[in-house]
Amino acid sequence: MPSLKEFRNRIVSVKSTRKITSAMKMVAASKLRRAQSHAEASHPYAVRMSNMLSRLIANININETSPVLLGGTGNQNVHLLVVITSDRGLCGGFNGSIVRLARQKARDLLDEGKDVKILCVGRKGRDVLKREYAGRIVYTFEGLGRKKLTFGDAMQVSQYVLDMITRREFDVCTVVYNQFKSVMSQLPTAQQLIPFAPPVMEEAKADTGPKALYEFEPSEEEILEALLPRNLSVQIFRAMLDSAAGEQAARMTAMDNATRNAGDMINKLTLRYNRARQAYITKELIEIISGAEAV
Repeated sequence: MPSLKEFRNRIVSVKSTRKITSAMKMVAASKLRRAQSHAEASHPYAVRMSNMLSRLIANININETSPVLLGGTGNQNVHLLVVITSDRGLCGGFNGSIVRLARQKARDLLDEGKDVKILCVGRKGRDVLKREYAGRIVYTFEGLGRKKLTFGDAMQVSQYVLDMITRREFDVCTVVYNQFKSVMSQLPTAQQLIPFAPPVMEEAKADTGPKALYEFEPSEEEILEALLPRNLSVQIFRAMLDSAAGEQAARMTAMDNATRNAGDMINKLTLRYNRARQAYITKELIEIISGAEAV
């Protein structure tokens, strides 16, 4: 049985850990409020931009002369996965769920005979994926949004993707990230960015009457050529904001669980300490009584 000093040292150590996890929980809760508001504010803009592009695409014919962001390269042999994770740990299964989805997509594509390249946004995803796909990781962005996530951070990622597609280094681009649903729920999501995949608009599913006619000035092709690169940045920015909010929510939940577990461990250690202390006192009393009887 450990000595009383060892019990006291363990209790002090766990109490110190509980203070740290409690502080990290409060910091994550504070950051979560800002990250959640930013993520929720970005959704309407990103969704409506996709819907507007869908209306534009409905009025044109996609052919070989269409922008590469819309029509693609004409092949689907090389796939680029943009995997968005965090730079820091201690956030439960947040990063693990993204990595599992990225691994699954990579395996499915490789089984189909496709080539896969991976662009990592966040150190944690890179650290895990390099064990299996080290030769397929083309670049890693670290430290984006360390102080505050801005549209300029997303522009860095989107510009790198644009440079790659300009050089025809891939054919299809998919972003893998955690979509923020609520504090307790983040949904691993894979969204195709290149070629542009029109979303199913809610009004299109509900409306069965005559559809409105739109006139565009300048032409639809010119508008698409200007908006498609911006839409790429907007969708990546939305994914990064969702990921940032999900990271803080997962960290707050993980630190809350860790704080509770530390409290339970302190109670158990205190009970064992009291039992050991009582055993030592009883043993000393027995020795004193036995010595007195021997005299």
